[in-house]
Amino acid sequence: MAKRKIREGEVINKVANDCFSDFDCTKLLGDVDFCVSPKYGTQTQVFGEESFLWAEAKKGTADYITSIVQLILTIGKARTFDSHLPPAYLGAFDAEKIAFIPYNDIQDVFYINDFNWNVTPSNYETKEFKQLQGKVSELIEKYSLIFYYDKDPKDLKSFIKTNFILGKSSTSKIQIDKNNFIVIYSKWLIAVKPTITVNWEAAKKSGIIDGDFYLADLLSRENETLKEKLYVLLQKDHYRLDRKLDDMGMFSSRKASFTDNQKAHNQFWNKYERPPKEEYWDYIVERRDLLVPQDIRERKGSFFTPQIWVELSQKYLTDVLGEDWQDEYYIWDCAAGTGNLLAGLTNKYNIFASTLDKQDVDVMHSRINTMNKNSISGHGANLLEDHVFQFDFLNDDFDKLPEPLLKIINDPEKRKKLVVYINPPYAEASSRDTVVGTGENKTSVSTKTKVYEDFKSITGTAGRELFAQFFLRVYKEIPNSKLASFSKLKFISSQNFFKFRKYFKAKYEKGFVVPASTFDNVTGNFPISFIIWDTSKKEDITKVNCQVFSSEGEYKSKKRFYAHKKNGFIINWLRNFYDKKSDRLAYLRMQGTDMQNNRGVFFTNNPSKNDIKKSLTTDITQNNVIQMCVYLTVRHIVDNTWLNDIDQFLYPKLKWEVDIEFQNNCLIFAIFNGQNRITSEEGTNHWIPFKEQEVNARAKFESNFMADFIAGKIKKEESTGLFEGAKSSNEPLVFSEEANAVFDEGRELWKYYHSQPNVNVNASLYDIRAHFQGRNAKGRMNSKSDDKKYMELIGNLRNALKLLAKKIEPKVYEYGFLKE
Repeated sequence: MAKRKIREGEVINKVANDCFSDFDCTKLLGDVDFCVSPKYGTQTQVFGEESFLWAEAKKGTADYITSIVQLILTIGKARTFDSHLPPAYLGAFDAEKIAFIPYNDIQDVFYINDFNWNVTPSNYETKEFKQLQGKVSELIEKYSLIFYYDKDPKDLKSFIKTNFILGKSSTSKIQIDKNNFIVIYSKWLIAVKPTITVNWEAAKKSGIIDGDFYLADLLSRENETLKEKLYVLLQKDHYRLDRKLDDMGMFSSRKASFTDNQKAHNQFWNKYERPPKEEYWDYIVERRDLLVPQDIRERKGSFFTPQIWVELSQKYLTDVLGEDWQDEYYIWDCAAGTGNLLAGLTNKYNIFASTLDKQDVDVMHSRINTMNKNSISGHGANLLEDHVFQFDFLNDDFDKLPEPLLKIINDPEKRKKLVVYINPPYAEASSRDTVVGTGENKTSVSTKTKVYEDFKSITGTAGRELFAQFFLRVYKEIPNSKLASFSKLKFISSQNFFKFRKYFKAKYEKGFVVPASTFDNVTGNFPISFIIWDTSKKEDITKVNCQVFSSEGEYKSKKRFYAHKKNGFIINWLRNFYDKKSDRLAYLRMQGTDMQNNRGVFFTNNPSKNDIKKSLTTDITQNNVIQMCVYLTVRHIVDNTWLNDIDQFLYPKLKWEVDIEFQNNCLIFAIFNGQNRITSEEGTNHWIPFKEQEVNARAKFESNFMADFIAGKIKKEESTGLFEGAKSSNEPLVFSEEANAVFDEGRELWKYYHSQPNVNVNASLYDIRAHFQGRNAKGRMNSKSDDKKYMELIGNLRNALKLLAKKIEPKVYEYGFLKE
């Protein structure tokens, strides 16, 4: 509901329709603004008609406590409760929010002795109003349930549905379980966290996160945390944290209180049932990783491995190492988090688990105790407490390891029987923001480690990847061991990992890939692999053949991932056609060499200053327009999926040079593709493929370059030294049937545009789309238009482009721009 100052009656009607449409809101009770009752015929008449809510209504936004005080005065003055059954709730609402307080929690105020009820309830300045407000404000703050229409629509709907029931005498709060505790955490961050007296940046450096305070709240009853082993405990009106024994053998701890006398805290938790059912406690604590802020997750590697992939990875280990591998091999998860990757392993005497986070060690120890108590919750850990320890794998020296593990690492024969079994962090120096030139590199996430410093001269930028740092230390300091790891696949295919692959040589044993989206702390649409490497066998990584599984764990196919030569990428091919001597027709905006960066590849006549500064553009001229269109086309002709997300675009075979139809098809695809962002508003549009007469233009175009080029009237400049196969004859270009269909559909669209009044005669396809589709408040082009004829024409053009794409796509693989 808008927060504007609409009339009070409008607010009442809006709340009645939006929140209480299943009830009767027409009942009038004296001066009470709003009454919610069961609809006629849904209740039995005994002692009078029952009400669910009596409420005060306000226009705009108002203080709900003051509004409820006014309501109490209104009811007390008229003694409404003498002639009508009191409601389940009193309340107040405005255009922003609605508040409820159980009638039973406030009813005693109506029987205060020596109080003058005969005052005007709406006059907030009277002695009586202030006296009453002083008596009840604390009660209202403590017991009210507040819902915001915009932020809490589902919670409000659930509260009404659960509690507005005839005969119900107590309030049912919203239940918390393993499926919604993260959603409620996100609301807690907004409502409660800002009121806790903690320097969060300083706390974060000490390993304390806001999620620990949320867990203390969640797993409590009457504001007392029930699970003693949590890192933070709620104790009535404050938190206790960092508990430890002092020199006298007594517990000492730090204290954090509230800035608002716990007002926001009480209001928030009034809506939710605490604690959740005990059967969820272990699961919620185990999933503390979901409460870790993104920057810490990336650094610590808190990427919870779904059970389906844990089980599959252990099956693969069995396939490679044999049925008895758990008895014959030692296992170390050096990025263990809360230890879920080790679930299902049986020989706890051969297993070691370490993590950067002390709290995660505590969680694992707690899970070990759960297992030892024969819990049936399913969230115990079959580990030895002494084999679970805090250790920073990217910084700490191995002499900090437990003696049994250190002996294994130091013994060459035992080391051959060590499996480093991990799901390491996936943080990298570049985020998707930097891909499109809007962000800064996150080098601090991954370059402040000892491992990075040790290897940066050997592996270059690949060493910025945290998972690569884990690989490098294992390879160097635990030689001849087995490495069984979940990871991205860029270390196999990316050009940035060329130096890494020269250093890291190991035998590929077996592996599978799954969608990254199945990992709930990973964003992006790319494959995550599980691969087993034998580091004792020094083999060059050239390709790996992985089995592919769907999100549901169903085997789908096989997929090869290739390692490529240093200069074997499409950018090395494109550089052959750079032309800085001729007149510019537009810019090609370039980005990366893999599928995931395709959205950063487009034509424009107004690149950003950042793109120019970072050399992410090159000129399109009459001498290289074909090659630039080939480049744009091959980058966009194949749909980007999670499985091909890291496929690399390569230096093609020479066969493409003699396939003139392929080249011309790419020209047409590029002209009419959505990634051609040329606009006449930012410079001369040289990309109109038609003559004025063909589209009934009302004036001459500023440039006829593209139409003349297609007609064979423009030759390349002989002095440029560019690709000799480029068009240089005076013959018109010849297109395939599919390309001609695109051309024809495009012509119809241009004709329709030029039939409109007051159009821009030099409009590009981008301009035409913007004209019909318009833009939203943020300046982005809308996806549709109200003009049915336009939608028909643009639909025809897009369908023709799809058929052209099918014609071109096989050539992309045949000529080696991509490998299957």
